[in-house]
Amino acid sequence: MTPTILVVGATGNTGKHVVHGLSTLLESNQHRILGLTRSLDSPTCKELASIPQVEMLEKDWTQIDAAWLKDQNVVRAFVAPHNLPHQFYDETDLLVAMLNANVKYVVKLSTMLEFIGPTNPVFYGRAHWAIENLLSQPEFKGLQWTSLRPNIFTNAYLGPVVELIKKFRETGQQDRLDLIPAADVPVSLIDPADIGRAATALLALEDPTPHNKAMYVMRGVDDVTGRDIVAMAEEEIGTKVSKVEFKSTAMIDALGGTYPEKAIRSIKAACDFVWAGQCTSYGTPTAKEILSLAPPKFTAREGLKRLLESAE
Repeated sequence: MTPTILVVGATGNTGKHVVHGLSTLLESNQHRILGLTRSLDSPTCKELASIPQVEMLEKDWTQIDAAWLKDQNVVRAFVAPHNLPHQFYDETDLLVAMLNANVKYVVKLSTMLEFIGPTNPVFYGRAHWAIENLLSQPEFKGLQWTSLRPNIFTNAYLGPVVELIKKFRETGQQDRLDLIPAADVPVSLIDPADIGRAATALLALEDPTPHNKAMYVMRGVDDVTGRDIVAMAEEEIGTKVSKVEFKSTAMIDALGGTYPEKAIRSIKAACDFVWAGQCTSYGTPTAKEILSLAPPKFTAREGLKRLLESAE
């Protein structure tokens, strides 16, 4: 079988950009791009399946074992895991299977630098720390890997703005705009497409050895405050936003049906790093290796435009 590059979460925020990027960069190479999805009927899946070299498969990545990876001849992979409380079990199970299946290289999506550590209050930050340390052990020397540590995704903080703009354009009405950022504290937002381009550039390298065991910070192009985000919304709707709540955790509270209460409190703890001004593009900038391979290019304002276009 043709050597395969596996994309876990192919229809997600970053995965779809990895699929598109690989289909272009590997155009002259003999590789199959295999994307996993929860539903073959989704519009995104159907669009990706139409791309040359791309095959989409409906499969739960948490059920993958070494035998399946060997059968699919997977040689490289992009892994964008969930961040549910059982992330460590699911992701390490997959990575052990990849090691045993002789997969050669994995690009793993991690989380932002400020959340990663053994005593961090953010539970998924501790999980990523543990997984990166697991991969660093001698037993994993047969599996080369790179971990991307991106800042906050544009859609995570700008999603409420998109909803406000859509409603205003349709009805002329506004709901309260709930924003996680503080009014006057800067934060760097990164577009998922920029993360996808970096992952693609790494996976397409003939020899990824120089990036083995690397953990690369990725920040956005610029920094915005809550007031900057409100100004973007007002520019789009042509009038003042009538009511704004800064430092709002309403979006996190809405996750209560998916996460237990203890996890919700842990996710809210992540906001403290943002509100303290620790998550900027200049505090710990994007890794020089990423700037050389595929530097981020979308500003927060451009990210909002892209979100609005995709929502149409």
